[in-house]
Amino acid sequence: MKVYTHEDFKSVYTMDPAASPGRMESILAAIEDEVTLEYVYPAGEDDILAVHTKRHVQSVTRAGLYNIAALAAGGAIQAAVSGLEEPSFALIRPPGHHASADSAWGFCFFNNMAVALEHLRASGRIKKAHVLDFDLHYGDGTVNILGGRGFVSIHNPDENDRKAYLTEVESTLRALDVDIIGVSAGFDNHVHDWGSTLLTEDYQEMGRMVFNTCGRLKIGCFGILEGGYIQSVLGANVRAFLKGLQGL
Repeated sequence: MKVYTHEDFKSVYTMDPAASPGRMESILAAIEDEVTLEYVYPAGEDDILAVHTKRHVQSVTRAGLYNIAALAAGGAIQAAVSGLEEPSFALIRPPGHHASADSAWGFCFFNNMAVALEHLRASGRIKKAHVLDFDLHYGDGTVNILGGRGFVSIHNPDENDRKAYLTEVESTLRALDVDIIGVSAGFDNHVHDWGSTLLTEDYQEMGRMVFNTCGRLKIGCFGILEGGYIQSVLGANVRAFLKGLQGL
């Protein structure tokens, strides 16, 4: 399985939990023997401006965060393109699902998922897409950007019981008819992270659900890293999800 990442994602670019030292390393230590690492390159400004205003891009630039945010968005694009052929994952930061067209919060700057899916649509690779966002927090930026564009359905599960949560995900996936599934993979709803709800095995199960749905529809899938902050469990959770996304 290809995992798209970059050494620069190990840097501490701001003082927030998503940029904390060791976060990327904890994931790499758990998965690097099981995946093929591919280095990413930045998204082009045209791809970023397809979902964000020029004013927002200028704001991110003034904050000194354009380069790292564009690199993350580029990784999402590469994983999405690769995902058309095989399950892929973008091990990137900053995360993106709280970034709207003209604003951002929650450790996000550019909306990586929106950049990636709009790139696929604009290049004629897809007509319809689905986003499963299982981060603890509602992906408001993704909804704000993509919700009105007509080619993307978005699911943010909101159950507090893990079994009901998985049932909700399965039910939504069962009803899909799309060309690709993108997963905003935040791991902060784990029992030992901020959300205190899901088990490690649940991430593998959701990955397997996506894999099975793609098999039924004969489509591709990809995931991108969003949240997940407790490093003692983060790597195992990502590894479990990637196993499921490959049907294991």
